[in-house]
Amino acid sequence: MISSYSDLIQASRNQQEAQRLLFVFCRAELPDDACAEEKSAFERGEGGALTPVICVDKTPEEAPDFGALAEESRATGQAWDVVFIAAMSGRGGMAPSTDEAQQPLTMMVESIRLGHIGNYLPLDPRGNAVSLG
Repeated sequence: MISSYSDLIQASRNQQEAQRLLFVFCRAELPDDACAEEKSAFERGEGGALTPVICVDKTPEEAPDFGALAEESRATGQAWDVVFIAAMSGRGGMAPSTDEAQQPLTMMVESIRLGHIGNYLPLDPRGNAVSLG
């Protein structure tokens, strides 16, 4: 079971084929037309919508440490609350290229926008797995 970014990196290194990781960083936002109850829940850290603000792909070797990955994301100036991660397996010992990752990454962003997040690992800003429900 993966409960942190470190666990994910270890699992990716144990795969038979080389991996490429897909990252979609999202900010929790409250819709403009939210009612008082929704606003109150949002202030408690519940509800809202997850809006993708940054997406990137990297090999596990390019992002072995969550702290460095989080720092790189902060350098964009985009605040985020949760990052969703998926993995792609390569072939013949080679990880998929960035070009090969573009379409799956685009599909991942759209899937998250639609609220379909069950296939992705969500992590908080400290790199710990979170349960979203």
